[in-house]
Amino acid sequence: MAKIHVNTTINGAPTEFLCDANQTLLDVLRDSLGLTGSKEGCGSGDCGACSVMVDGRLVCSCLVLAVETQGAKIDTIEGMAGGDTLHPLQKKFIELAALQCGICTPGFLVASKALLEKNPNPTETEVRYWLAGNLCRCTGYDKIVTAVLEAAAEMREGAR
Repeated sequence: MAKIHVNTTINGAPTEFLCDANQTLLDVLRDSLGLTGSKEGCGSGDCGACSVMVDGRLVCSCLVLAVETQGAKIDTIEGMAGGDTLHPLQKKFIELAALQCGICTPGFLVASKALLEKNPNPTETEVRYWLAGNLCRCTGYDKIVTAVLEAAAEMREGAR
């Protein structure tokens, strides 16, 4: 089977790759492009560990075919920090120990960033609802929710 050529933008950089018609975006990100931050937790879209943004929409990259991203803008966990400067969410996750093994963390961070871009002042209930598609087996969710709420407050203060 012939490989398909795809042109896209990943984390702000024009990117092109070759893939099979049935290859997932997650597999291309990890295996072909070396962007290993997104994790495969379930392979069925149930855990959120592989969450990325495609054209401003939060998706599980294990459920998206790579060929579907032709011309798309993709944002992964690797694009979250600004060089050596961590995003406020990343800082709060570390500060509040909202991570342990790290499998779920990239997905939680990408999903949290997507939430705060849409709603910079979420309630605890809104954070919990938004992150319901992300599963964690190590930390529980309280520290994660607290980290998101504190980062949101810090980001609002910084915007003033």
